[in-house]
Amino acid sequence: MTPDQALKEASTGSLRPVYLVMGEERWYIDRVVSALREAASRGGIAGFNEDKFTAGEATAEAVLGAARMLPMMAPRRFILARGLERWEKKGDDGGDDDGKPDGKTAGKKGVSRLLPPLDALAEYAKEPAPSAVVVLVATKLHAQRKLVTMAKKQDFLVACEQLPRRSLPAFIRTVAKEKGNAISAEVADHLAEIAGPELGYVVDAIERLSLFVGEKQPITEEAVAEIVIRVRQSTTWELLDAIGHRRLDRAMATLADVYDPTDRGLKLLGLVAWSVRGLVKFDAALGAGLAPQEAAQRAGVPPFKAGEMAQTVRGLPQGTLPRWLRLLAETDLALKGSRRPPQAVLETMLMDMCAR
Repeated sequence: MTPDQALKEASTGSLRPVYLVMGEERWYIDRVVSALREAASRGGIAGFNEDKFTAGEATAEAVLGAARMLPMMAPRRFILARGLERWEKKGDDGGDDDGKPDGKTAGKKGVSRLLPPLDALAEYAKEPAPSAVVVLVATKLHAQRKLVTMAKKQDFLVACEQLPRRSLPAFIRTVAKEKGNAISAEVADHLAEIAGPELGYVVDAIERLSLFVGEKQPITEEAVAEIVIRVRQSTTWELLDAIGHRRLDRAMATLADVYDPTDRGLKLLGLVAWSVRGLVKFDAALGAGLAPQEAAQRAGVPPFKAGEMAQTVRGLPQGTLPRWLRLLAETDLALKGSRRPPQAVLETMLMDMCAR
């Protein structure tokens, strides 16, 4: 089940007794959990028939006990359990749960035993209480876990995975449209590069941009530069032009002018990486025999840049663009994990890119 399908069920009130909400995209998870909670609370007093638990801090027995309680002055109860991965031991093969016994009593041939937490939840899901909506949240569980395989088979698994990079621009355009603002494909791709991949930050950026440009006004590159990052794409092309012509002095001056210490230079790096990938696509299109204007269109860059880009890529020694991509990847790692000053890391990158 996709997050949108779960949201639709919540909007119609056709709720399942159990949902396993799993994935790494927190924005999807929070939306689904909030919608299910609101839907489950309809017809009752808000907060009166709900319980929230965190795995490791509470037991599975406590979760299931709350799920089996009858609601008071309401049609159903809402039970939320987060962090289920805490009940899954590292290195576990996904068979019978290795977690500390903590759940429903079960047994064979009269011998009773306590089920581990995740298996206890799986047993509950076989015969859930009809008067409760139990929402189980995990970042990741083993694919062969009983609870996971049952959730897939019975279609109560809500997969909240991160969007791939190629899908982000379309997502951005959809969210912007919902807020009443148009945004071009180029600007959406530009925003995806500097604001992604976490959807929560992307949506927050669109919200701020929408308020900035005003109702029914388009979200432009200038607005993105003003609200999200103070570097315009034209500045990035100027930086690449300086690098391409081995003008280290110009490149350093541009960096000093636009560097923003509040984000450790990561957004600027994202813009440069986005532009270099545009050059790679443009170069590949030229190599396939396309005219510069057509190559620019395929690369997703403004047509008026076609002549300048053609001159740039033709003046680069063979192997330069792959080397630049490697340097950008290394710089990204350094900015995120090195103790060196971020601006010094970026200056080293520029020196390496300008080197012959």
